[in-house]
Amino acid sequence: MISRKSLIWATTALAGSLAFAGAASAQSTGTEATELDQVVVTGQRGPRSIDGAIVAETVAKSRASITEEYISTQAPGQTILNSINLLPGVNFTNNDAFGSSGGDLTIRGFDSARISLTQDGVPLNDTGNYAIYSNQQLDPELISRATVNLGTTDVDSPTASATGGTVNYSTRRPEQEFGVILQPSIGETGYRRFFGLVDTGAFGPWGTTAWFSASKTAYDHFIGAGGVDKTQYNARIYQPLGDNGDFLSLTANYNENRNSFIARKTLAQFNAGTAYESGNTLPSALTNINPSNTGNIRGASRFTLRDNLVLTIDPSFQYVLAHGGGTQTMSETDPQLIGNSTAAGVDLNRDGVINGATRVTLFRPNITNTHRYALTSSLIWDINDDNRLRLAYTYDNGRHRQTGQFGYIDANGKPEDPFAGRNGTPINLPDGTILRRRDRLSYAKLNQIAAEYRGNFFNDAISLDLGVRAPYFDRELTNYCYQRDTFNAYCTTQVGTPVAGTDLVTFPASSMNSSAANRYGKPRSFEKKYDAVLPNGGVTWRFADHNSVYASYAEGFSAPRTDDLYDVVDVNPEPERTKSYDLGYRYQAAGLIGSIAAWKTDYSNRIVRTFDEAAGLFLTRNVGDVTLQGFDGQLGWSPFDKFNITGSVTYTDSEVKNNLPNGVVNGVPVFIQTAGNRLVETPEWQYGMRVAYSVGPFDLGLQGKYVGERFSNDINTEVAPDYTTFDLDVRYNLASLGNGGSYIQFNVINLFDEEYLADISTSTTGSASYQLGAPRTAMVTLRASF
Repeated sequence: MISRKSLIWATTALAGSLAFAGAASAQSTGTEATELDQVVVTGQRGPRSIDGAIVAETVAKSRASITEEYISTQAPGQTILNSINLLPGVNFTNNDAFGSSGGDLTIRGFDSARISLTQDGVPLNDTGNYAIYSNQQLDPELISRATVNLGTTDVDSPTASATGGTVNYSTRRPEQEFGVILQPSIGETGYRRFFGLVDTGAFGPWGTTAWFSASKTAYDHFIGAGGVDKTQYNARIYQPLGDNGDFLSLTANYNENRNSFIARKTLAQFNAGTAYESGNTLPSALTNINPSNTGNIRGASRFTLRDNLVLTIDPSFQYVLAHGGGTQTMSETDPQLIGNSTAAGVDLNRDGVINGATRVTLFRPNITNTHRYALTSSLIWDINDDNRLRLAYTYDNGRHRQTGQFGYIDANGKPEDPFAGRNGTPINLPDGTILRRRDRLSYAKLNQIAAEYRGNFFNDAISLDLGVRAPYFDRELTNYCYQRDTFNAYCTTQVGTPVAGTDLVTFPASSMNSSAANRYGKPRSFEKKYDAVLPNGGVTWRFADHNSVYASYAEGFSAPRTDDLYDVVDVNPEPERTKSYDLGYRYQAAGLIGSIAAWKTDYSNRIVRTFDEAAGLFLTRNVGDVTLQGFDGQLGWSPFDKFNITGSVTYTDSEVKNNLPNGVVNGVPVFIQTAGNRLVETPEWQYGMRVAYSVGPFDLGLQGKYVGERFSNDINTEVAPDYTTFDLDVRYNLASLGNGGSYIQFNVINLFDEEYLADISTSTTGSASYQLGAPRTAMVTLRASF
């Protein structure tokens, strides 16, 4: 039987290191090596974790983690971002019960584009807009631990965007013995999933180990038409080099997701009680799709150069091909189709006749294709038993191709190809081009150096961490089309009419250019460079057995996103900057782990995208300064054997300091009244709690999350109501089947069928649109482990 009983650290420093090593998680191999030895130095006695839902942290910063013990209790196939939802400071809103339709993450008031997500230290945020795609993450059965840095980064974090913290999860290592896991799941709304894994065990003359896995998931949406069809393949090979912790490792992941979006709702529909009654119609579900092909190869290595000198090197490659659907209805004589040619138009319906009265709906997605190469490395020098110096270098180069080739829709209302004209049949135009909605090429290049010192003083009563990282970020951008505003482009060979006194042009009205008064920036190539020096430091004082306090300071930096720079004219928004302060207390003893932290973040140059009503454009604006502050904490208690209680609390106070610029009318600057308002999507209060109990062959878990009211527009006139959801997990362990790791597990999401609004698509001054929270959903899983 797999027990949830808390593990006890060994009393010796060496044994403590071995007990912790299997659960180590960090931003990179270098950080992992550094922090593992930190446990050896402190040699603290106490539980490693309680129920896997709370972990005894030792670093001098606010951090929270979960382990595979807890992750395995959650819904099979669930995104790892939903599994960290009970941690302090974190709020994840899922788009469905199973995790493969997307969702949204916030930490301490920062949205997902301002949070760094890494897998084994490899950056996963989009290179252009820094978005996190929760439905493309690793199968949870392969994750050994997930760690959240609240408001700070690690010294070698490979990011130019993290002002709000980091999330990192670590892939399991191969087992030393041969083993097979077969895991089918079924559930409501047609949920079907199968996961399989083979561990090779140690083989060959050098004790090489490896595993290979595959999963297949399919289900219908809980509202309206459409659903999810997802396939994932993973593999890892691990080669130890001697017996001192050195190794070589190579891990591969490929994920193919085919899903349609779930229709969003308004607050008025929700309040009227009609939101759950209707959803996608079948035609819109077929064209409003979100296909993605993603994959990565992750290398990791550690080499002991001398007794006190260690080198780590982690290279990686990522591939992304994805889009978010969309359609466009066009006349066969639309000016954009004709371009600079003398043709009458294009036969869009392929009937052999060009007719201006014929209007045809075409598939028109925004497609993104990324090739990304990265390297994170560290040189760690143990000066003596109490002092360590670390130098780190990060390289990250992403080729980001944004296109929008139109494609055809078949007689059943389904795109002929999920990637439209890119992979299927394009719309060829008489001027020799193809019909497209945008056409951009950008390179995002990060070079970062970092240094860190760690020291222990007064018989390890005080630990000091001092670090600095210096990112140098370069964006090379080319726009092959005319640009109307932050989001909308116009791709044509038409000759525009110059606008006097500007570098802009106008075009005759068309289906994608609704007014001849629209002004467009010309195609162009340009480069933007950003750099920063970001100090961070922390100190921990272990003033009594089981008790410690810590204080930390860290600066953050986020370079402007690609869409912030592709504008009508040349724009140069300043990078966002943060200064974060934390003061925390921890108690860690057998059967009891607790922590609480008070924090404050000074946030400057916050960039938002707003609709300029006077100009009729979506533009990038600098809202200026924001102050965030609050406290968060968590507690884990095991009052007796096989019974665990864990909980978290978060209070977040946010204040926007300035009014939002909104253009100029008759020579007078116009502002949107935002000063004194709270940030959107930021609840003041959050609570999380879990109770777990094992009795005989049964493991029982009940967990809940309360999320307070959230403003959904910048002027704070629309509020999403608060909500509370509960999830249930029940496991029956099958000790007689296989190797003792087999079980039947029953999960219920949203046990009491709470109706609530989850993800918010926020607005500046108007009404927002919302993703509905999934209703009560049940599933059952059989895990056969041999």
